[in-house]
Amino acid sequence: MDKIADPREAAIKQVKAKRGFKTHLAVYLIVNTFLVLQWAAAGRGGFWPFWTIIGWGIGLAFHAWSVYFQGPITEDEIAREMRRVQ
Repeated sequence: MDKIADPREAAIKQVKAKRGFKTHLAVYLIVNTFLVLQWAAAGRGGFWPFWTIIGWGIGLAFHAWSVYFQGPITEDEIAREMRRVQ
């Protein structure tokens, strides 16, 4: 998340990021539940929804990390990057 001078703007940005993650999680659960039900209705066999659950789950985990665990960008990081690209 970018470092923003106004704490209110930073809070709004974080709330939007959390809402986006919660929407992503809800869609993940709904779609994968539907796929598991479809697998069960089709007579089972090999558990093919596994691949979607795992693949999408990895992306969901990275999304959660970026929203809940990754800290804001610091001035030190910006200065280091500016030195690197010059």
